[in-house]
Amino acid sequence: MKSAFEMFSAVHISSMITLCLLILLLYICRNRWPIQQKIVQSMERFFALTLFIMDGYYYIWLVQTGRWDFGDSLPLELCSISLIATIILLWTGNKKFYPFVFFAGIGGAVQAVATPVLDINFPHFRFFHFFFTHFGIILTALYFTWVKGYRPTFKGVVQTVITLNVLLPFLFAINFLVEGNYMFLQEKPKGGSLLDYLGPYPWYILSLEFVAFIVFCCLWLLFKTKKNKETTTYDVT
Repeated sequence: MKSAFEMFSAVHISSMITLCLLILLLYICRNRWPIQQKIVQSMERFFALTLFIMDGYYYIWLVQTGRWDFGDSLPLELCSISLIATIILLWTGNKKFYPFVFFAGIGGAVQAVATPVLDINFPHFRFFHFFFTHFGIILTALYFTWVKGYRPTFKGVVQTVITLNVLLPFLFAINFLVEGNYMFLQEKPKGGSLLDYLGPYPWYILSLEFVAFIVFCCLWLLFKTKKNKETTTYDVT
């Protein structure tokens, strides 16, 4: 019988510690990366492929176990969209995807890792899928920042906020059609999350917009440098 995942259990805390250690390792090794472009590109694409395969198998697992449902199985959550952008960024290196992966990806994935919406515990495949893909989003954003030299800009903050707001009407419509709750636009996740501190429905959606903007700005201020140029981040390679 599958055990239920418990927030802030030993397994959950160990997972968060593992993420912190991986981030620390990435930072320590940021200047020791291979200089051969072909090797670096192969490593990036291999990681992109592992994320794609892991996520693809997750959807196969949903179908095989009878868990697939249009109301909650489409890749329309913030982290699912961020994962798609992450895979494209890793495969192409296109800087147009970097701001969304950095701001929405880190912001969403960190919150997800801290308060997972997860019903199956270690060592089930779903447990590994959840943390592997969310870790992948965060580590990819930091890799392109620390290793590749991409830099977040305030323009990127605005661009990400606008992108999310452009998506909202479509998500509201899809939620209505399939009776879903993508991006938690219909109700808060059960089991507790940071949304519990942002007011009742629908006001927590407006509160979340403000919180997201503040979080994105904090990320920008934390990682911006004196050499940061608005035009640099958006040059397409």
